[in-house]
Amino acid sequence: MIVVQKYGGSSVADTDRVKRVAERVAQVKRDGHNVVVVVSAMGKTTDQLIRQAQEIAVIPPARELDMLLTAGERISMSLLAMAMHELGYTARSLTGSQAGIITDAVHGKARIIDITPGRITEALAGGHVVIVAGFQGVSRDSKDVTTLGRGGSDTTAVALAAALRADVCEIYTDVDGVYTADPRICTAARKLHRVSHEEMLELAACGAKVLQVRSVEYARNHGVALHVRSSFTYSDGTWVTEETDDMEQAMISGVAHDTGEGKLVIRRVPDKPGVAARIFTALADANINIDMIVQNVSEDGTTDISCTLPLADGPSAVRLLEDLSGEVGAEAVGFDEHIAKVSLVGAGMKTHPGVAAGMFSALSEAGVNIEMISTSTIRISVVVRDDDVETAVRAVHEHFGLAATEVA
Repeated sequence: MIVVQKYGGSSVADTDRVKRVAERVAQVKRDGHNVVVVVSAMGKTTDQLIRQAQEIAVIPPARELDMLLTAGERISMSLLAMAMHELGYTARSLTGSQAGIITDAVHGKARIIDITPGRITEALAGGHVVIVAGFQGVSRDSKDVTTLGRGGSDTTAVALAAALRADVCEIYTDVDGVYTADPRICTAARKLHRVSHEEMLELAACGAKVLQVRSVEYARNHGVALHVRSSFTYSDGTWVTEETDDMEQAMISGVAHDTGEGKLVIRRVPDKPGVAARIFTALADANINIDMIVQNVSEDGTTDISCTLPLADGPSAVRLLEDLSGEVGAEAVGFDEHIAKVSLVGAGMKTHPGVAAGMFSALSEAGVNIEMISTSTIRISVVVRDDDVETAVRAVHEHFGLAATEVA
């Protein structure tokens, strides 16, 4: 049996915590399993490295920034390997490239395109614990070191679990599972025992910080079972698995929120074929990820197009579209930083009418105005003012009885 474990930055924040992680890994090894461990950088190391880089250069070269940031995970993997040796277990630490994590050439948010885990399988066959630096890989084309973006160690772990056909991928963090809402906002939020890949993907995409979106997508596509657990306790966490017919399926699984997006508005563009395609092609070519999109009803042959995107991409998106405004005939481009997205997620809503009405009624009664709406078969998302987000989350969470023992 192969077990892949991932430990986040808070789990390896100092040497004492590294030693505790080593003891947890040793226990799995004593139970007779092969173990592959993926580690993040210690504590706030990545943030500190970014700050140092920006003290040198306002906009650091992307290639050199990736070289710098990958150092954090290499420190963690080496220290953990040393701690394993102190406990009497042999360990092999590997960088992302040594572990065979092959990516595209996009620095800062590279995508994994292949895994060649030969060195890992060889080390496992030799009885070693394998410790891999998360968040990083190597470009297939340029051979440069790349990073996978925030939360990329989750994706590293899931990708390795898929490539090694591991029995489970355990994601250890500073929380003990996935909750029906952020417990810092809803103190009555309840830990979920099990959610489907689809539900977790929607929750992660809508702001739940427990798992990176791409890691859940990878797990869904490759059928990897995830177990989200706390590295500070030994209790069960939340299982994220493929949906099965006999799985208990609550109507609603949770409420997620995201304050990390802004609203881009392109005003009074000609309402004719090709305009929206030109705008969103330009944004895609600039690697700017778009979330919700709304186009208003045409008036006098023109319309407004609004979309949400990460706050960090706002300034570059505005500059890009201002340069493009003459070509597409836009009157103005604006960016609103003071929004938040609140989302209701649950596979059961497919067969339950009235969920949207219930959510909108709860927000109305709480005095929260809705600016944009987007839906999927298992999700309803709304954009509200950022100072209304906590009120909105509590109102929706309470309306659907998510704190109760039995979810509605």
